[in-house]
Amino acid sequence: MTPHQIALNDGTQIPQIGFGVFLIPEEETQRAVELALEAGYRHIDTASIYGNEKGVARAITATGLPREDLYITTKLWNEDQGAATTRPALEASLERLGLDYVNLYLIHWPVPSRNLYRETWEVLEEAANDGLTRSIGVSNFLEEHLTALAAMGGRIPVLNQIEVHPTLPQHDLVATNTAMGIATEAWSPLGRGADLEMPEVTAIASHIGATPAQVILAWHLQRDRIVLPKSVTPERIQENLAAAEITLSPADLEALDDLDTGVRVGPDPATFIG
Repeated sequence: MTPHQIALNDGTQIPQIGFGVFLIPEEETQRAVELALEAGYRHIDTASIYGNEKGVARAITATGLPREDLYITTKLWNEDQGAATTRPALEASLERLGLDYVNLYLIHWPVPSRNLYRETWEVLEEAANDGLTRSIGVSNFLEEHLTALAAMGGRIPVLNQIEVHPTLPQHDLVATNTAMGIATEAWSPLGRGADLEMPEVTAIASHIGATPAQVILAWHLQRDRIVLPKSVTPERIQENLAAAEITLSPADLEALDDLDTGVRVGPDPATFIG
């Protein structure tokens, strides 16, 4: 099956279900990405800090899929932010990926303590104009960081990749993204597995005959978020993609909306340095 596409604010489209490779070791990445591409994924999300861009490249080569059929995202690491270092970091990622361009390049974290994300954004705008990336966006940005970028008067990020799952739905930040025309992409969409055990999730899964992971992913999809489930198990890779075929009732969606505990599984973007 081909994942549904979400329209972005620059006129491009992104497959709503992507395959994330966070914490997949380099030596396992090629096989995992090959399995994902064989299952029907066309959107692969990596980052320079993951250390597995070369594994993604080998998988792309091995599968032989046309470049225009693939959506590849990578990210700028925190220490590479700045006017002089951002473009070389992007070029290094392109070399490791074996690509002339990526579909999406993200600032990985705002790192407000260094206050370099605005000048970094200007470099990303130039890189997009030069064709090194089709789209530009951000990851882990809070409202004040998004507002600061918008005030520059240039491009608006096409998406904000943030931690979102049932116990941390980030309703206010998602609403800010939407109001600014920025798509929301969920990393750790299953709460690193912890949310799969929530009684509300397992009850819905039992009732509709789906896995808990499929229930949570379907919740994201019906709330118009882009998701990045990760697995190295062939069956789970296929099951996650099949979540697009599941429809939750309004009551089920609301039940999952109400599971907010405010507890993060990842760092706080307001203070994280990396």
